[in-house]
Amino acid sequence: MLDHKKVGISDREYGLIKQILKREPNDIELLLYSAMWSEHCGYKHSKRLLKKLPGGSSGENAGFVKIEDNFIVFKVESHNHPSAVEPFQGAATGIGGIIRDIIAMGARPIALADSLWFGPIEDSQSRHIFEGVVRGISSYGNSIGVPTVAGEVHFDESYKTNPLVNVLALGVCKELKSAKAKGVGNSFVLVGSKTGRDGIHGAAFASRELSDDTDSDRPSVQVGDPFSEKELIEATLEIIRLPQVIAVQDLGAAGLLSSTSEMVSKGNLGAVLYLDRVPLREKDMKPEEIILSESQERMMFLVEKGKENEVIEIAKKHLLDASIVGETTADKNYKLIWKDEVVANVPVESLGEAPDFYRKVEKADYVEKLKRLKIPKINKPVSEILKKLFSSPEIASKKWVYRQYDHTVQTNTVILPGEADSAIMWIKNSKKGIGLTIDGNGRYVYLDPFEGSKNVVFEAARNLVATGCKPLGITDCMNFGNPEKDDVFWQFEQSILGISEACNSLKIPVTGGNVSFYNESTSGRAIYPTPVIGMVGVIEDVSKALTMSFKNTADYVYLVGRTSIRERNIGGSLYLKLLENFVGGSIDTVDTEYELKLQNFILKMIDSGVLNSAHDVSDGGLLTSICECCISGNKGIDLFFTENIEELFGEVQSRFVITVKPEFTEIFEAMAKKENIEYLHLGFVRSDFRLFLNDKEIIDFGSIKSLYDSTLNRWMEEEF
Repeated sequence: MLDHKKVGISDREYGLIKQILKREPNDIELLLYSAMWSEHCGYKHSKRLLKKLPGGSSGENAGFVKIEDNFIVFKVESHNHPSAVEPFQGAATGIGGIIRDIIAMGARPIALADSLWFGPIEDSQSRHIFEGVVRGISSYGNSIGVPTVAGEVHFDESYKTNPLVNVLALGVCKELKSAKAKGVGNSFVLVGSKTGRDGIHGAAFASRELSDDTDSDRPSVQVGDPFSEKELIEATLEIIRLPQVIAVQDLGAAGLLSSTSEMVSKGNLGAVLYLDRVPLREKDMKPEEIILSESQERMMFLVEKGKENEVIEIAKKHLLDASIVGETTADKNYKLIWKDEVVANVPVESLGEAPDFYRKVEKADYVEKLKRLKIPKINKPVSEILKKLFSSPEIASKKWVYRQYDHTVQTNTVILPGEADSAIMWIKNSKKGIGLTIDGNGRYVYLDPFEGSKNVVFEAARNLVATGCKPLGITDCMNFGNPEKDDVFWQFEQSILGISEACNSLKIPVTGGNVSFYNESTSGRAIYPTPVIGMVGVIEDVSKALTMSFKNTADYVYLVGRTSIRERNIGGSLYLKLLENFVGGSIDTVDTEYELKLQNFILKMIDSGVLNSAHDVSDGGLLTSICECCISGNKGIDLFFTENIEELFGEVQSRFVITVKPEFTEIFEAMAKKENIEYLHLGFVRSDFRLFLNDKEIIDFGSIKSLYDSTLNRWMEEEF
C-alpha cells in the first residue's frame, strides 16, 4: 500500500479522496489523484484568483482572438523544472508541448516566442543551462519548421537555481476544434509516438521545489523527438478535417490521464481505457506507468464508433502509431482496465476538482522596507555608465541566441528579431499582420507586485504599439515561488490583480495561460515573482510596420509621453542594479488614462506615415533606448537634454523615442498639442556613429557597439 504523503497527497486530501470513493483508494487510484490534484494540473492555490482575470479564456487547450475570419490561437507555458535538470530536453519538450496545444485547437503553428531567465552569466552552471536551453529551443523549433521570432533573455542571481523557460506558440486557422467529448460509445484513438517511461510523475515534479540533487529529478524529464512532432502536426491537421472526429486533445502533463479525463469531464461523460492496447516502446510497463507517462509527440482523438480506420490510416501515412485505446461511457466514471482486470474506477469529475487552497494573507513586510531604502547617487561619467550597461548581458545584443533560430521559415516573418520592439507575422492573402511580443520584469514585480505587474502588461502593449500594432489579447505565465509561504501567495494575488486592472484598462482579455509555482529550491532560494506576458495585436497594413532604427540623417528625435522624472521613479531601474547592485525604492506607476491616450496617438502617427522609427523606453532608461536606436540604424545623435544621470537612466513608464522627417515635424507637433500629448525635441540624427550631448562628444558608438555585439559571444564561446 502506497504512503499517500510520499506521492504528494496530504492527510486532508487523502480524507477527501476516501469521502469521494466511500472506501480506501487502491495504489493506482491514489496515483491518479496525486497527478490530477498536483499544483501543476489542479491549480489548487491559484484557481480562485485566476477567475479575477478579465474573461476571454476558451476553456480549451489554448486561447484565441479574431482578426476578420482568422482565429489567432496562442498560449504560453513554462518548462522551468525540467530545464533546470536537463536544459536541452527540458526546453525542447517545452516547445513540443506548446505546439501541440495549438494544433489541438485546429490551428497551424506559425510562430514561437520565448522568455528565458537564468542565473548570472558569470556562473558556469548558469551558462550551462543557458546554452542547453537555447540549443533545445533551436533544435526542436528549427526541426519542426516553426520560426522563433520574438523573445527576451534575462540574467539575475534570483534565477540561479531555478531558471525560467516560458515558451509561447501562435497559430492561425479558420475553424476551431474542441476538446469536449460528445456521445456515448465513441472511440479514443491515440496517435503519435509509442509510450515509454519518460516523464512519469512529471506533473508532481513540477509541483514541488527542486531538490539540490538534480540527478534524482532526471527521470521526471521527458525526451522529445521533433521529427515525430513534425509528422504529428501534419497528421493532426489532416485528421481534424474528417467529419467523424469529434474532439482532440494533446497529451501533456499527466499524459493519458489528464487528456482523456479532461475530455470526458467537459462533455459530462465517463471513460473506460484499455491500457494494454497502448503502443509501448519499453517492456514490462505497469498500468500506472502507462497512464501517467508523459512521453512526447502524442495526441488523443475522439472518433465516432466504427469510423476509426480513416484516422488510423492517416497516422500510418505519417509513420505514426495509432490505436483505439478506449471509449466514452454514460456513467461519468473513469475506469482503467489492464488485461481484462479493472485496476481503477473513480468519479471522473473528482479528478478535476482539486481542493481550493486559497487563503487571505497580509501584505509582505519586505516591500515597505525596500521602498524606504535610500537610493544611491551615481557620480560616474555618462560614457562609463553606457559601457557598463551595454557590456551587461541584460542589455547586450541577443544575436548569439536568435542567430541559432530559423526565424524566416514559412515566409510569414515581417520584422526580424532585434529590429523592433515586437515581431510581426504576415497573414497571407491579406495586408494584415499579427503583432507578437513577450515580456516580464521580475525586479519591478518584486518591489511592487501590483504596480509591477501592471507595468509589465503596459510594457508589452507599448512594444506592439511601437511597431504599429493594436493590442488584442494576452496569455500569461505566472512564475512564482512556494505558494504555501505567505509572502509568495501575497505576491501572486497582487500580481493577478495588477494584470487584471491593466487588461481591463486596455479592454483586452486574458485568453489563457499557465501557473508555475514552487520555483524555489529546497535550500530556500526563491525567484523574483515573475509574471510573463505574451501579447498579440493586429496591424492593418504590414507595409506600415515600423522598426526602432534611426534611419535618416537630420531626422528630428523626440521623446513622446512623460518627459520628466523624479527621484522616486528610479527604483528598480537597471542602471542602479548593474552599477550599485541596488534593488529598492519605489517603481514608477502608470497613469492608465494617459497611457491609453499615448498609445492611440502613436498608432495614429504610424498609420499616417509621420514617424520614421519608434522605440519604447524601458530597461536602462531614456539614453539606453536612444543608443539602441542608433546602434540598430548605424547612426549617431546630437542630443540636447539634461546631463542629470537620473534623467538619462531612470525608468519611467509611458514613453517612446521616435524620429520624424523634417517635413513632418509641424504636423507631428500640432497633432501632439491637439491630443494633449507631452513631447520633447531631443535632437537630430547624425550621419556619423557618435553621441553628442549638449555639443560635447560623449562616446563613439563603435566602442559600445563592440561591447553590445560581443558580450554574449565572449561568455558563451570562450573558456573560463
